[in-house]
Amino acid sequence: MALAALLDDDLARAGAEAGVALGEYFTTDRAKWVWRYRVEQLAKTPGIEAWLTRAVVAEPEGVVVGYAGFHGPPDEDGMVEIGYSVAPAYRRRGYARATLAELVRQAGAEAGVKTVRVTISPDNTASLATISGFGFTRAGQQWDEVDGLELIYELPA
Repeated sequence: MALAALLDDDLARAGAEAGVALGEYFTTDRAKWVWRYRVEQLAKTPGIEAWLTRAVVAEPEGVVVGYAGFHGPPDEDGMVEIGYSVAPAYRRRGYARATLAELVRQAGAEAGVKTVRVTISPDNTASLATISGFGFTRAGQQWDEVDGLELIYELPA
């Protein structure tokens, strides 16, 4: 499993299992927190892989620029939360916006999805700028044990 290899800092094995070369960004402390969390999710709910985090590959170059996905399958109200992260070397090139557009498209193509959610720290001006123009509206705020205060934005699927 690629996630286990990433947790072991084995980029070669993780890349072989994922089918793409993964960079050091995939073994940062923050990324490892994501991988641990996803492994726990899969252990509790097998078969949800399609709804979880995966590598973001820029085309036509074929280079991995980050990771993105959903925090899990739609909840009982049809809401999915998206997350994305672009490696510092690839930021400010439109990859986050393109990734967000693809995640919104994927969510909208699923019959059970009614709402797409994203949560962003109020200090993360880059992510706030990324979601602008997509039609997200602020739906509140929450306290996250890992990330602190987050603003909640939602978009009808």
